[in-house]
Amino acid sequence: MNFVKENNRTIPAEDKVFALSGRAQAAIAKKGKDAVINATVGALLDDNGDLVVMSSVVEAIKSLSPADYAAYAPITGTPEFKKAVVKALFGNYEPSGAVQVCVTPGGTGSITSVIKNYSQVGDCVLTHDWCWANYRNIASEHGRKLATFRFFDEDGNFDADDLENRLNELAVHQDQVVLMINSPAHNPTGYSLSNDDWEKVIRIVNKASCKVVLFLDIAYIDYAGEEDEVRAFIPLLAKLGDHVLTIFGYSASKTLTAYGMRCGAIVCMAKTEEDAEEFRRAAEYSARSTWSNCNRSAMVVMGKIYSDPELQAKVDEERRMYRDMLLERGKVFEKTLNDNGIKCVPFSAGFFVTIACDDPASVGKKLEEQDIFCLALAKGIRVSIASISKEKCVKCAEAISKLLK
Repeated sequence: MNFVKENNRTIPAEDKVFALSGRAQAAIAKKGKDAVINATVGALLDDNGDLVVMSSVVEAIKSLSPADYAAYAPITGTPEFKKAVVKALFGNYEPSGAVQVCVTPGGTGSITSVIKNYSQVGDCVLTHDWCWANYRNIASEHGRKLATFRFFDEDGNFDADDLENRLNELAVHQDQVVLMINSPAHNPTGYSLSNDDWEKVIRIVNKASCKVVLFLDIAYIDYAGEEDEVRAFIPLLAKLGDHVLTIFGYSASKTLTAYGMRCGAIVCMAKTEEDAEEFRRAAEYSARSTWSNCNRSAMVVMGKIYSDPELQAKVDEERRMYRDMLLERGKVFEKTLNDNGIKCVPFSAGFFVTIACDDPASVGKKLEEQDIFCLALAKGIRVSIASISKEKCVKCAEAISKLLK
């Protein structure tokens, strides 16, 4: 007897990622950490396989008073938190236009909010074909469909032509299209759009015959490279036309290595105060009718860090150390693949590397038989370099190369 209504969704028996991670944890419990490679986790782990939690952030957490974590927070976030998000997100490139911020439960909440408020039931939301699988689930959950453009052409370059074609196709049927781009340090490939890529995106959306809501998922920005360099595309967005609204999805959870505190923000960079205020009202209404309030303690921690220059410097320095560790893992993984005659999907930085292959499910199963746990996607294998040591990056890349050869 079934009571649940599918409502045009496909509800799986279990979450694919968490089920795979569960099998990896069971293997570790039975055989030990050294015998297992668990490359499934979308969180930063040290070389011993333990969760990285920045000591400077812990310092801020320990300074909380009972009211800091027990009291309700404002629906859109505390003033200190919103100010901190603007500072953290934009860095030295804070825009001069109208900016509004609304707190969300992690970066996932920002995706939910933009889809609910800037598309209609039945609409297609457009993103790249290599994408976080949960994009499709969130769209489906709200009665939308996910349309995709080809992210890379045959030469491994950003496929601006296919983006333009797909956007124009949707513009025939929709007066407004939400275009979601995950960069820098894209999940699952690790690719970061270059400034030339961004110029192409801007040209394409400026030519669009419909309104465009450009949603930039920047969850991994603070692990993508040097702070100013990875934000250098932000000033280019000032070239966008009046028919384009720019919204960012920010993850404090990832920036502060505090994933369980579930803290993020949706940030609007509008041309006019009217558009910014419209965003604020809609984001607040959706928050109130979905999750209501977010985690106050996370907001207070964020506010403390970015209002204290000395503490912020400590956090930035500690995160820089882990960012460099992550970049080194990625380079080692990619080099090992190349040395074995295998190429990954274009990679710049971030938590993940992806290798395209013809039968990902079979490759994933064969890896699991060797106690190597990687996520099989529709078109390839995703490896979390964030969760395995440099030594295990080499072993994992060698095992994948052997199977693909």
